[in-house]
Amino acid sequence: MQQEQKGRELDVGYVAHLARLHLTAEELKTFQPQMEHIVGYVRQIDTLDVSGVEPTSHAVAVTNILREDRARPGLDHDRVMANAPSEANGLFAVPKIVE
Repeated sequence: MQQEQKGRELDVGYVAHLARLHLTAEELKTFQPQMEHIVGYVRQIDTLDVSGVEPTSHAVAVTNILREDRARPGLDHDRVMANAPSEANGLFAVPKIVE
């Protein structure tokens, strides 16, 4: 939202453009005060004293449960390449998409 558009009010038309939404003039007129109301609630967070709160990315502790990393047999190369529509040097050949 363009860094609060440098202190100006949020512009629903600009946000709709970023989201690739096509809004009518009536929809813009309806949504503008609604967005300002929502942003007003979010701005209330700025008034909180969080100086004693440690930054965190999760509200509760998160622990990953990871399986043991073990080598396993892969797919048979010849069987896989039998399904390839095009092959070059034992690899899948795909059309060039970047000039």
